[in-house]
Amino acid sequence: MRAKRVKIKAKGRIFEGIALPSEEGKIVLKLDSGYNVGFYDYEVIEEKEMEITYPETECRIREDKLPEIKVISTGGTIASKVDYSTGAVTSQFSAEEIVSDIPELAEICRIDAELLYNILSENMKPEYWVKLARRVYEAVKEGYEGVIVTHGTDTMHYSASALAFMLRSPVPVVFVGAQRSSDRPSSDAAVNMICSAHTSLSDLGEVAVVMHASTSDDFCYIHRGVKVRKNHTSRRDAFQSVNYPPLGRVWPDGRIEWIGDRVNRGERNLELFDRLEEKVALVKFYPGLSPDILDFFYEKGFRGFVLEGTGLGHVSTDWVETVKRVAEDSLVVMTSQCLWGRVCDRVYDTGRYLLKAGVIEGEDMLPEVALIKTMWLLGNFELEEAKRLVRENLVGEINYRTDFG
Repeated sequence: MRAKRVKIKAKGRIFEGIALPSEEGKIVLKLDSGYNVGFYDYEVIEEKEMEITYPETECRIREDKLPEIKVISTGGTIASKVDYSTGAVTSQFSAEEIVSDIPELAEICRIDAELLYNILSENMKPEYWVKLARRVYEAVKEGYEGVIVTHGTDTMHYSASALAFMLRSPVPVVFVGAQRSSDRPSSDAAVNMICSAHTSLSDLGEVAVVMHASTSDDFCYIHRGVKVRKNHTSRRDAFQSVNYPPLGRVWPDGRIEWIGDRVNRGERNLELFDRLEEKVALVKFYPGLSPDILDFFYEKGFRGFVLEGTGLGHVSTDWVETVKRVAEDSLVVMTSQCLWGRVCDRVYDTGRYLLKAGVIEGEDMLPEVALIKTMWLLGNFELEEAKRLVRENLVGEINYRTDFG
């Protein structure tokens, strides 16, 4: 691949790297450190054409007795490389490309990889969750020891939650991503993927998310798919379990230390419940927000509402009459903006009014998880049964006891 190496002077310093495509009058360099810098005011000192080659890594897709796992890519940055002709990071999807980038995987398992779709995670939609759930279901039926789903980090906890409700799996279904792309020296992609491979072969029988546990490359946490959230924009340890401990710790050498109670491998029979009601709204309350927002969605045909209320689960008292009217033929679930802790609408008057109006407490569910659960309940059950099941712990999304320690 042809590229141009450029040395420039800008801001009183010398910078040198590969020139990336940029707008007219601006230069963007990929530095040897892996980071990009851009300048409008600069002086070119030297430039030369060069051929970019990636290091040759022995790629061994083994045919021996190692267990085989399925890797399904949805467009994440795992095993990605920079295309210097465009400046973009592109994901590699074949088994050969994945093992070439992360050769340690060849010592752990055999990989059968496929691209399901290639999207930015903010473009994820419920219809894509359904397609993904069906493909994972088929992969488990085909006999793979485990399934890894590579995914963009921004909405990975939504997708993991969706699959946790739609799919009952006797083998691990592991979501993994990378906070920093593979071309950067600080990338977390390789360690996350290696730890995910070990987790996919472990004694686990549920949907999990595996990501860095700290800012170092020491170990990863295994998070329950319905108890995890991305809590930082860029840190490598951005993913945290909320209101429940991580299921375990996993090291790149394959050691696993289980922490929380989990569903074991083979404990569940394979089942698929792939219907979702898309007309469900997640509404974040803030001081002064008018209840007209509920009427807007209601008139658009929405019959599921998750309210992200304050503290123990409150919205202002001028919402009560609107909530009462909407809740007559809708499912209205209350969660909290606080994330940690649980909803309890029996402490203050407003909460009691909301309960009387028909609001159902979301216990200690994350708002995003309550959204997915409401979509799933309304897609698979009649309204009254869905209302009953909101407060039932179905896949580990609810703890009936809160630890205040």
